[in-house]
Amino acid sequence: MDHDLIVVGGSYAGLSAATYVARARRSVAVIDTGRPRNRFAGHSHGFFAQDGAEPGAILETARAQAGAYPTVSFVSGETVEARRVDGGFAVTLADGATLTASRLVLAFGITDDLPDIPGLAERWGASVLHCPYCHGFEVAGRKLGVLATMPMSSHQAMLIPEWGRTTFFLNGQPLPDTATLAELERRGVTIETTPVAELAGPGRDLCEVRLADGRKAGIDALFLGPRSRMNSPIADQLGCAFDEVPFGRIVKVDAMKETSVPNVFAAGDITRGAHSIAFAVADGVMAGVSAHRSLVFPAAA
Repeated sequence: MDHDLIVVGGSYAGLSAATYVARARRSVAVIDTGRPRNRFAGHSHGFFAQDGAEPGAILETARAQAGAYPTVSFVSGETVEARRVDGGFAVTLADGATLTASRLVLAFGITDDLPDIPGLAERWGASVLHCPYCHGFEVAGRKLGVLATMPMSSHQAMLIPEWGRTTFFLNGQPLPDTATLAELERRGVTIETTPVAELAGPGRDLCEVRLADGRKAGIDALFLGPRSRMNSPIADQLGCAFDEVPFGRIVKVDAMKETSVPNVFAAGDITRGAHSIAFAVADGVMAGVSAHRSLVFPAAA
């Protein structure tokens, strides 16, 4: 084997896993495309001792610190294939290069599939947002909206009033049931049934939602829960089990972050329904420790 561990994905979860295995003096290769999910956001909030830092700066520091360990190497590229081989696993990159390792940590992340509404994609991460715990404080007290994308959007619309008066744009989705409507009313949420035609505002700022009937609603920030897809096919190729969650699929892992495939671990957004840097880092630490322990105690793996 070329390495003890290959980490597929060099963002928050992947770098955390790599660091912990490197501290155990095992060889680690981190394969990364350089396209973290939160690259659209200017600042990250709520991460311990890094509140308000630029996501790219956090990653740059973490990569430099992980790379300072002599057993860590970085490979720039996209992993397109993974398979079992005697003694471990082989992964192949888009350029044809192949690496082998005794253990794998999958941390390749997800891509958000945004609604096809003019003016939305270019504001993603700035004034069109996903997580109120990550970005709600910065828009608190302003005119807020929630865009319906799935049944769970009603839950999001009940939550957002914690940060400001909220309009729930159904955008063609059916009305919630009677009990949900009553709770939305109790929370002071305004229901807008007319489909959204466009988002408008200067630069990446949002100032209004333009509706299909020509009306305009003044909105400063719009929250939504997008559908997502995995950035790599290799969990499927390896035969990992999956769970279905409202936004898509996640890789099924146990408490130690091991997948249904022995010696394959997974961490970060591909394994959970709640997403943040803090969650990703914690997942990566557990996956790294578990991968290392499986090398030390293979009978227990």
